[in-house]
Formats: sequence, structure tokens, C-alpha cells
Amino acid sequence: MQFGVFTVGDVTPDPTTGRTPTEHERIKAMTAIALKAEEVGLDVFATGEHHNPPFVPSSPTTLLGWIAARTERLILSTATTLITTNDPVKIAEDYAMLQHLADGRVDLMLGRGNTGPVYPWFGQDIRQGIPLAIENYALLHRLWREDVVDWEGRFRTPLQGFTSTPRPLDGVPPFVWHGSIRSPEIAEQAAYYGDGFFANNIFWPKEHFRRLIDLYRRRWAHYGHGTPEQAIVGLGGQVFMRRNSGDAVREFRPYFDNAPVYGHGPSLEEFTEQTPLTVGSPQQVIEKTLTFRESFGDYQRQLFLVDHAGLPLKTVLEQLDLLGEEVIPVLRREFAARRPAGVAEPPRHPAAPVPAGTGGD
Repeated sequence: MQFGVFTVGDVTPDPTTGRTPTEHERIKAMTAIALKAEEVGLDVFATGEHHNPPFVPSSPTTLLGWIAARTERLILSTATTLITTNDPVKIAEDYAMLQHLADGRVDLMLGRGNTGPVYPWFGQDIRQGIPLAIENYALLHRLWREDVVDWEGRFRTPLQGFTSTPRPLDGVPPFVWHGSIRSPEIAEQAAYYGDGFFANNIFWPKEHFRRLIDLYRRRWAHYGHGTPEQAIVGLGGQVFMRRNSGDAVREFRPYFDNAPVYGHGPSLEEFTEQTPLTVGSPQQVIEKTLTFRESFGDYQRQLFLVDHAGLPLKTVLEQLDLLGEEVIPVLRREFAARRPAGVAEPPRHPAAPVPAGTGGD
């Protein structure tokens, strides 16, 4: 089981002080969070990709390349790589290059994003979102596995005798997760290729995501990759902790109430009851995270969102200390003890070191 954190890279005012960090401060903070994640023994750091304010991570490979140079074991991933508006040739080149620089500690999560105006900015039509995702990944998949590619499709110029460089490290492409919060077509795509499916179940009730994950598992087996239980699943989550749960609720409430995505909507208590958001003590985070297995089956990767909604860097680093010291060690033991034989191992490039704390699990 792999545990880590992901960031969406929002630049949001701190509602308790009114101060908004600069873009420079936010970018530096994301780097500090990644370094802290490795320090406290987490396995994965993942960044989103956005091309519009108030977000800053427009170039994930630049950020992850910088982090790769300053870490040794941390798996570096994306929380979204926009398969619809990025050229699949450039994705193939950029992430293979990053894979070499990071000695294999790279995978990526493909998604369509949630910002409609991005499509025309990059010359695409949002009404073609699903066909773009399907066609672009079909090409990307081939570019990493075939030395010479001849290809023709609907959305880009044809390729004749094309070789993507550099080639994947030791001939093994980066592992791909397909991320979706609503599209069965993407679950089907992940199953068809035998890739991972990541359900970022942070905003909607678990019943919605259970349907998507169950579909993915059934179709994974249909395409001959193994049993449904062997499919490779990742989940999102959100936490805010203090050793005293009342302190956690009081401190986090103004951030929740003013968050750009869910602020001014359901109450903190309603949202906590209906989604994976956990605001409380480390023990409460442990108990709720362990219930994910009951809803979604055994899975391979758990990522937590800890740095959004204007939370200051100092507070985020404190969250990582609590995760590393009090939460993740218990979750590792409990998930390992409950996992039946035959469940797939978490994805890892053969050249990459085993992430800290996994013991190869």
C-alpha cells in the first residue's frame, strides 16, 4: 500500500488573516511539502496541472524534476495530466525524460480537468472531451511501447515513422492512472489497457465512486488482466488534524467555510459525514480511512489533500508530521494485516527504490 499527498496548487487567501500568498510563495511551498513528505516517510507526492488562476502548477514536469533532484525515494506523480489538451507526443517525451532523471520514480494520472476554457486555449473543443481522451491516450500508449510509430487520427496531424525520445527507462513506460469523478468511459479505458483507476472521491458521496470502481474492476477482469480484486485502484481523501478533535474542527472551520470549491455550501459536519473528509484527531483519520476498504475493496494507493483553501505552510507541515508519525504507520500495519493473498502490489518501476516504509508491500 502506498500513501502520499497531492496538491491542486491553489493560491487562496487565508480567511483568518486575509493574506494571499504570492505565486512564488505557493510554488516554493509545494516544493517544501514534497520534501517534507519524503522526510516523514510518505511514498508519493502528486501535483495537479492547471492553466488558469488561482492555480499555479502549469508545468508539472518542471516542478517534479526539481523535486526529483532533491529526493531519493519519493514517487513523483501527477494528480492530473491533461490528456485532452496536451499533445500526446509531448507527454510521451516529457514524462520519459522525467522518468530518466528520477531513476524511475515517476508515474502520472491522466484526466480531462475541470476547467472548460482550457480547451480553446489549447485549440480543442470541450464537446470532444471524451473522444480526445480516448484517442490521445491510444497514441501515447503506442509511443511508449513502439520504437517507430505510424499513426493517423482525428485530432492531430498524422505521424509517419516517428520515434519518441527518450525511450522509457529500461523499456518500461511510466505507470498510468486514469482519473475520473464522473465518466464511466474513463473507467472503461483504464480497464481496457490494464492501467490503474484513481477515484478522487473527495467531493461526492462514496456510493457514486463505488459504482465507477465496481465498473472498472468488472471490465478489468473482462479484458483478461486478472480477477476484479486484482485491479489497481487509487483513492483520494482530505484530512485536517489536531491531537484534540475539537481543536481541529475549530481551526479548520473558517478554511472549509471559505474554500473556493465547497465553501458556502454544505456544513463541515454534513460534508464530513458524506465524503472522505476527516477533521479531527489522528485516530479519527485512521478509523475513517480504514473504512475505505469496506466500500471500495483492497486498493493500492491512498493520497490525501492537506494544503488547500489557504492553509498556511506551517500548518500543512504540521499535518505531514502527524501523518508520518501517528497515522501512516498504523494504516500500513492495518491494511497489510487485512489484505488477502493475491491482491496486486502497488505500481513501481523496477529501477526505482522501494518507497520509505513500505517494506516492499
